[in-house]
Amino acid sequence: MRRKEDDRYMRGRGEFVGDIRLAGMQEVAFLRSPVAHARLQAIHKPEGGEGSVFIAADLDGVKAIRAVSALPGFKISEQPVLAADKLRIVGELMAACVAPNRAAAEDLADSIEYELEELPAVHDMLQALQDGAPLVHEEWGDNIFQQTFVDGDIESVRERAAVRVEREYRTSRQSMAPMEGRGVVAVWDRRLEQLLVYTSTQMPHIVRTGLSECLGLAHEQVRVVAPDVGGGFGYKGILLPEEVCVCWLAMKLGRPMRWLEDRREQLSANANCREHHYRVTAYADERGRLLALDADAVVDAGAYSAYPFSACLEAAQVASILPGPYDFQAYRCRATSAATNKPPILPYRGVARTGVCFAMELTLDAIAREVGREPSDIRLECLVPPSAMPFDNITNKHFDSGDYPECLRRAVKAIGLPEVRKRQQSAEADGRLIGVGVSIFCEQAAHGTSVYAGWGIPMVPGHEQAVARLTPDGALELRVGIHSHGQGLETTLAQVGEEILGIDIERIRVIHGDTALTPYSTGTWGSRCMVMAGGAVAEACKQLRGRIAVIGAFLLGVEAAEVVIEDARVVAQDGRSVSLDEVGRTWYLRPQALPDDVNPGGLEVTVGYKALRDSGTFSYAAHAAVVAVDPRLGTVEILDYVVVEDGGVLVNPMIVDGQVYGGVAQGIGTALYEEMPYDHNGQPLASTLADYLLPGATEIPDVQIEHMETPSPYTAFGQKGIGEGGAIGPPAAIANAVNDALRPLGAEVCEVPITPRRLLRAIEAARASAPVDSATAVEAVS
Repeated sequence: MRRKEDDRYMRGRGEFVGDIRLAGMQEVAFLRSPVAHARLQAIHKPEGGEGSVFIAADLDGVKAIRAVSALPGFKISEQPVLAADKLRIVGELMAACVAPNRAAAEDLADSIEYELEELPAVHDMLQALQDGAPLVHEEWGDNIFQQTFVDGDIESVRERAAVRVEREYRTSRQSMAPMEGRGVVAVWDRRLEQLLVYTSTQMPHIVRTGLSECLGLAHEQVRVVAPDVGGGFGYKGILLPEEVCVCWLAMKLGRPMRWLEDRREQLSANANCREHHYRVTAYADERGRLLALDADAVVDAGAYSAYPFSACLEAAQVASILPGPYDFQAYRCRATSAATNKPPILPYRGVARTGVCFAMELTLDAIAREVGREPSDIRLECLVPPSAMPFDNITNKHFDSGDYPECLRRAVKAIGLPEVRKRQQSAEADGRLIGVGVSIFCEQAAHGTSVYAGWGIPMVPGHEQAVARLTPDGALELRVGIHSHGQGLETTLAQVGEEILGIDIERIRVIHGDTALTPYSTGTWGSRCMVMAGGAVAEACKQLRGRIAVIGAFLLGVEAAEVVIEDARVVAQDGRSVSLDEVGRTWYLRPQALPDDVNPGGLEVTVGYKALRDSGTFSYAAHAAVVAVDPRLGTVEILDYVVVEDGGVLVNPMIVDGQVYGGVAQGIGTALYEEMPYDHNGQPLASTLADYLLPGATEIPDVQIEHMETPSPYTAFGQKGIGEGGAIGPPAAIANAVNDALRPLGAEVCEVPITPRRLLRAIEAARASAPVDSATAVEAVS
């Protein structure tokens, strides 16, 4: 089924926040902190700035953004809407400036004078944990948001392990880069006494809840509308201080207000993610089978907890998901969420999984090199077998279904492993080195109440609701509280309605993104939409089908049990039928034609849905890559790339392929290009797209995708969440391929992105520590 929404997008008819123009609308620009850590001693408004320049002291009744968690030891950080006494990141909001256009608002911001007492910055997560490090929040006494511990009997395994491998890994800080940045338009509706907010968000209902709390408004006084959203990836899954401030300005000044994020704001202040550090010790038997894993992980969470997920999200998940799809005997992990003078870390496609997959999969390749076996072979011996499904792993993750070994075998076959090994035996004419690497992981998706209640955060998903309504002329309206920002949900949810009611998909309208029109939902995150909203739409359509059958059967003079609904008609056993158009017209326009005992609920139903088990579905994938490494230049070219993915029953395989392709492109960015470095003063060093490198079409290879379909036993159609998997596997698969290519040199890369600088540094380190024979080999290619 082709995507319904693409017609308006490809014709330039989408409506994004930047397309919204309201009468009398003013533009907002923010004065942002130029330093990472300072005491804010004074702000002086420019002459004539009253009524157009606003600082923290002006925000009467506005509360700071406060994300909480019930995890033991979690420390709360209040993020001010406008900084009052201390600045903790470069780009923190200091003042809001209002003018008829953005240029004039920026000129106002430039005219503001302020006084700062600069403080030493915490620029690195490991520095943050050292004694005597500057404190981001003095009242804490340290720089630890929260620590999660998983304790296991490592000692008993250590004594009998034939192989011990120790490694240190690091993933660099990134900035997610959706095509559309953030933006918000707010206006106070005097007639309804209601704040109307247009914002580019993945979770309109959660933003409404957060705005209500910060602004002291009742929920019914806030309406949030998310129009078309040009990409999210988690970046648009939080409450923004800019949203709170712009809404307050709209209420204060009585005029529509708009703020559109520019790319420098986005890169330098708003969009940070994925900075992890791991120290891993793995124990294996003489064949390389994994026996135990001992890990110490640190996540750089930045200065504040983002609402609603909080700073604990990444680190706590690291501790629980690091074992991946493997079955082994003992596991111990300490995961620390560290506070630094950087922007808050945000959920990004594959939250935490990309980092843990990188650490685990590189460790397994290191074990394989230690025992002299093919890396895929040692994985096959410790992957959870299909006969064990459903399976509770060492951290009590409940794998619902799947055949992980077969997934890996297919990836190895598709990449042509024997041919690559044969090619490696001969030198390349251009002097490059060929390598092949694999990674395999599982992706917990569609987490339910039982999972998130334990986190104690302000967003716990319950029954996902959907509304299904047959219109008077036989069309179908579906209303859902989630939001689509590229996933094609207007198509796939319509497909569910078509499947159950037989209504042509062109006559099915999916309505989402408006809190006034849709049922409450925690929104679009965690690859949950087709499982949760898809299940809710299915149940709503089934109930609606029952009501349609009753009315149609009456019109045909038969019992409801004697009819079926197919091709948008109610059909009796003798072949007579009435159209759904006629059913709709009768209920809405000719009710006198129906008996009094027809269901008074009519042709509109609201249904809540939970999967049979709400601990989440587990999709999984194996990625395989072949690369060519130039040991003189430090460059890496991807020659071939394979993904074998199992997302359960696929509602729309074309859309799934699109999700995988896009995810792989982002994963390649993580592996080879994307990095947001900071200097020792906490200054971001890649604040434009000239400095922050994103892969383009020429950097992405043709990706081979194969699908396995192992139904989940717990969901409506057997579907599983699949939105993040494409982005999880590439850094590990590509790094393993690079290290395979570097194996003759004794070099190894354990940090992404694998830039030429890092790659050449690894070769130099190998040269410095290599025996004479190996050093000669290194010299020969260098």
